[in-house]
Amino acid sequence: MSGVVLNDVIKKYGETQVIHGIDLQIENGEFCVFVGPSGCGKSTLLRMVAGLEETTDGAIRIGQRDVTRMDPAERGVAMVFQTYALYPHMTVEENMGFGLKMNGHAKREIQTKVAEASRILQLDDYLKRKPAALSGGQRQRVSIGRAIVRGPEVFLFDEPLSNLDAELRVEMRVEIARLHKDIGATMIYVTHDQVEAMTLADKIVVLRAGRIEQVGAPMDLYRDPDNQFVAGFIGSPSMNFVRGTVTDGGQVDVPGIGTVPAAGLDAGREVVVGMRPEHITIDPAGDTHRVDLSESLGGVSYVHLLGGNDKIVVEERGDYRSKEGDTVAIRPDPAYLYFFDAASGQRLR
Repeated sequence: MSGVVLNDVIKKYGETQVIHGIDLQIENGEFCVFVGPSGCGKSTLLRMVAGLEETTDGAIRIGQRDVTRMDPAERGVAMVFQTYALYPHMTVEENMGFGLKMNGHAKREIQTKVAEASRILQLDDYLKRKPAALSGGQRQRVSIGRAIVRGPEVFLFDEPLSNLDAELRVEMRVEIARLHKDIGATMIYVTHDQVEAMTLADKIVVLRAGRIEQVGAPMDLYRDPDNQFVAGFIGSPSMNFVRGTVTDGGQVDVPGIGTVPAAGLDAGREVVVGMRPEHITIDPAGDTHRVDLSESLGGVSYVHLLGGNDKIVVEERGDYRSKEGDTVAIRPDPAYLYFFDAASGQRLR
């Protein structure tokens, strides 16, 4: 297995530049997730690593090899797409081994590799079935198995779970995490779903408009975001943001909440205060905010509050849960406040 290094990678379509000088190092055996909103360039970047998109400038290395101008078949990568793209007239066994057969591998070698991939993906009972007799999750496992038998240096996943229903998505997340643990391969995974990113990744790369906003371990990005975009994108529900002004006393006057400590910030500065839902306490005796909606998920509820110019979501646990129409006050935990520049969105530390 090999790591992947991108040096000042650029992609242009004519005069339009969509990838802006990406520098990134993915270690050998690492599970790296590209995440970001639609149109941020994450799939384009993945396809550049695969060789399916030409790199306009910069360099891509896989292991010790510069693969920037290599054909996809020479790069030592295998890609799993959003669609399964299985041959409907072939069995599961034939689908997984077809690529090796076309490349002239011996029948015994193909059988051995297919059997090993089937064991890893728990497909032994389905090897003689055709795709029409499989569920969506099973078809995607066959697609992954087809990649495994090739023995690639790097696995590339392009939103492989987006066509599955909610239950199968959870099941397949577990399957992919187990696969990475079992074979220890370098994997690059593209998704717009930050829950997938948080649960699968060793390293998350947050992209916006063809640029890297931040790179780090999932909990590092969650606890220590560099800017308002990352803070709002990582976490579900997302971080709450309210505008305020720094006072002479080293505090921020936040409408609907009151003053919160903000040592080290210049008086008069306009800032955005970030608060995660789990770091806010509801005071049912207050009257500042009206409960617009309470989403109960069993062990936890997410309470949507109206008040001032900002909507705020608060996490509630325990026996007492706020109800629609209640009026409440809120108290953020001062140990978990984030401050961002109101103009640039950059974190103020």
